[in-house]
Amino acid sequence: MPRLIDHLVLCVRDLGRAGDAYERLGFTLTPRAAHPWGTGNRLAQFGRNFLELLGLDDPARIPAPKPGEFGFGAFNRDFLTRREGMSMLVFEGRDAEADRADFAAKGLGDFARFDFSRDARLPDGATARVGFSLVFAARADWPEAAFFTCQQHAPEHFWKPAYQRHANTALNVTEVVMAASEPAAHADWLARLTGAEAAAVTGGHAFTAQDAQGCPSRVTLLSHAALLARWPEAQINGATPHFAGFRVAVADLAAAESCLSAGDVPHRKSAGALVVPADYAFGCVIEFAGA
Repeated sequence: MPRLIDHLVLCVRDLGRAGDAYERLGFTLTPRAAHPWGTGNRLAQFGRNFLELLGLDDPARIPAPKPGEFGFGAFNRDFLTRREGMSMLVFEGRDAEADRADFAAKGLGDFARFDFSRDARLPDGATARVGFSLVFAARADWPEAAFFTCQQHAPEHFWKPAYQRHANTALNVTEVVMAASEPAAHADWLARLTGAEAAAVTGGHAFTAQDAQGCPSRVTLLSHAALLARWPEAQINGATPHFAGFRVAVADLAAAESCLSAGDVPHRKSAGALVVPADYAFGCVIEFAGA
């Protein structure tokens, strides 16, 4: 079964500054939260998935990965030594052990499951414990991109309507766009990862799933030329696959444009969409598109 997008990990060097910028984009963000291994985050929750702004709170607390483990904190710390941007794509997980067996069988990674919990601040100021099980897929020759599934153990404390209402009327992330110098060389691996067939698009391939309501959940891999033809505002970061940007479906494109204008956010109008350049959005193009 094709995998649905759960969230995007957006690595930033200054979480406070990034939070301010995303609020000017019209997103409602959760309060800052801390991970026990030295990173911190703020989230923009939607109906089905979310954005995670991730920063380093205390790099000294980030442990070195043990044999057979994937180091979430170490990967993102090392990513930030090179640049800011989207470092990881996360898919919905319902059974972490089944995901781990599937990834291992398909040659996508054979890492130990990672379980953790943290306190989440609720809209009324109270706190509740939330828990997650992560299963990773990664390649040593893809230093700019990693993947995992995320199984939630207390979703009733995580998803909150007050955090899912946005001035820009955002509904969901519907597409993640990657770039590579030779997309065809990576299509089979991404097909095994996403569980979706590789459909040819101009300059690359698309891997598409749909949720029960028919909302798309797509990963698109483009050549450098095709990426820049779509988004001249994008940044090319090496030959290996890397994340270049994402699309957010909005209920009211005019409301989204009003937010960008009010926040003095640079943007370009495209057919049925608004494009925010990577230079503003911490290394990642953001495209707002009418639902």
